Parts: sequence; structure tokens; C-alpha cells
Amino acid sequence: MIIAMAIGLTVGLVLGFTFNITYPSEFSFYITMGLLAAMDSLLGAVRSYMEDKYNNLIFISGFLVNAVLAAVLVYLGDRLGVPLYYAVIFVFGGRLFQNLAVIRRIIIDKYFLKKESGNYKK
Repeated sequence: MIIAMAIGLTVGLVLGFTFNITYPSEFSFYITMGLLAAMDSLLGAVRSYMEDKYNNLIFISGFLVNAVLAAVLVYLGDRLGVPLYYAVIFVFGGRLFQNLAVIRRIIIDKYFLKKESGNYKK
């Protein structure tokens, strides 16, 4: 699964840098919020994989629902004249840092510290 994700990321980066694709500046908030939601889903998948709780259906549905929710909030905020994208930034940004902190702790516990009788020792 990790190999497929790495291949997909590599292909996406190569295609992105190879083709000169532009988009109107009106879509910049939508794309930014979609990327933030996608990064949240990816870090959540890495976290669940490291905790041995990964489920592909949960990852794909979470990825799609997060991206759609971010786009809907930005669209509604744009139509109402209210900056609802701040909610997207706050929620998904906070979850990014939370997932990254848990991943960091798992890596430190797994590779650098050994648990012995409740105390951490090097």
C-alpha cells in the first residue's frame, strides 16, 4: 500500500511539473482548501497505518468527504460574503498538527525508546 501511494505521488508530481496547467485565481481558495483537506486525510492514513488500524474504505471516504466539505464551506462562505474558509483552515490545520504529533510519538516510541516497566529508557 505504501508503494502504491509513493508511485501515485511520484506520477502526480511528474505530471504537475511537466504540464503547464493554470487555473483562474477565483479558484485559489477552493484548491488551497482541497489540498489542506487532502493533506489531513493523508496524514490520518499514515497515522492509522502506523497504529495498525488502516482501512482503505475509511481512507477513501474520508478523503472525498473532507475535500467536498472544504469546497462546500468555501463556496458557501464566498456566496454569503463570510470568510468560512477560516473554519476549514482551523479544523484541518489543527488536525494536521495533531496527526503529525502522534506520528512523531509513534516513531520515537518504536525506533528510539523502549518501554520497560512503564519507564522510558534509551
